[in-house]
Amino acid sequence: MTARRLVVAAAIVDDLDRPGRLLAARRSRPEHLVGRWEFPGGKVDPGETPVQALHRELREELGVRVELGDELPGPDDDGGWIITDRHVLRLWLAVVVDGEPRPLVEHDDLRWLGRDHLHSVDWLDGDVRIVEALERVLVDPVDATR
Repeated sequence: MTARRLVVAAAIVDDLDRPGRLLAARRSRPEHLVGRWEFPGGKVDPGETPVQALHRELREELGVRVELGDELPGPDDDGGWIITDRHVLRLWLAVVVDGEPRPLVEHDDLRWLGRDHLHSVDWLDGDVRIVEALERVLVDPVDATR
């Protein structure tokens, strides 16, 4: 079997210290992924570090600059998340520090989701385990106001 390709993504939240909402992005292509929701990000190009790739992808896909928080380590492949038979994902928490997120490439809609609404969208199959892990990171809406 060929080694999985590394991809990177951000769990963009409203606050790194007390995250209450998460930004989800709806795919507009390719056809077999249209309408499914994911974390924004993409492939690491040759010569890029994962962090460099993530910053580039977020500028290209959403038109934003972010501050990265902690990486959310996964249970697979040395701390990654196997999301397909060909891809392993590394994911960081992030907050927007410049720009307003908008769907520029690959997506046609964005939605902020609180913990109680994380499963209200049709996540890509590979992202479901990550969403479940993030449920433990997001604060309850009642707690977010304290």
